[in-house]
Amino acid sequence: MATSILLVDDHPVVREGYRRLIERQQGWEVIAEAESAAAAYRQYKAHAPDLVILDLSLPGPSGIEAIRHIRQWDGTARILVFSMRTGALVARQAFAAGASGYVSKASPPRELLTAVFAVLRGERAMSADIARAIAQDEVAGGRAGLDDLTSRELEILSLTAGGMTAQAVAEMLCLSLKTVHNNLSVIRTKLGARTDAHLVWIALGAGLVSPSDGLPRRE
Repeated sequence: MATSILLVDDHPVVREGYRRLIERQQGWEVIAEAESAAAAYRQYKAHAPDLVILDLSLPGPSGIEAIRHIRQWDGTARILVFSMRTGALVARQAFAAGASGYVSKASPPRELLTAVFAVLRGERAMSADIARAIAQDEVAGGRAGLDDLTSRELEILSLTAGGMTAQAVAEMLCLSLKTVHNNLSVIRTKLGARTDAHLVWIALGAGLVSPSDGLPRRE
């Protein structure tokens, strides 16, 4: 039987490129695609693929949430992250949520294919740049208080630093505006951040967001 794969990325052209690369491999078949975390969860439940390959930067809830929800529904799910984000903290988040592998989009195509083979064998896989980032971060002890944040606080920090208002974050995560503001206050205290701009720099440095994600807007 063919190895079934679910592709999750919000860009159709990118998904088409993945599909062509993957289906050149004998016995691999892309059986479904999704453009958001919610769609990924629905497609996984509908098709039960052997492997999920997903980006973390999705409209609405992030790929981290998609990983978490899929793994809650199926604890044996094999999920490989393929993302532009190369920060050690983001990779740790993905693994903590249940990812089996993490490959950066800056890697050669062969690294993605190698990681797919490894994850399908039940192994953990990382591209060279991700492994290097994690190793360097470990040596430097460079998490600057981010390890003290809860998964919800990390999600709120990522969304806020990526340019979303507190109101938009509240609506996306089904929280009250007051809860989001309270979380942001706790985050600032834990990280010693003086301003929203300082939070953005911390998030950028940790790889939670990329420079192209933008700056947070005030309500």
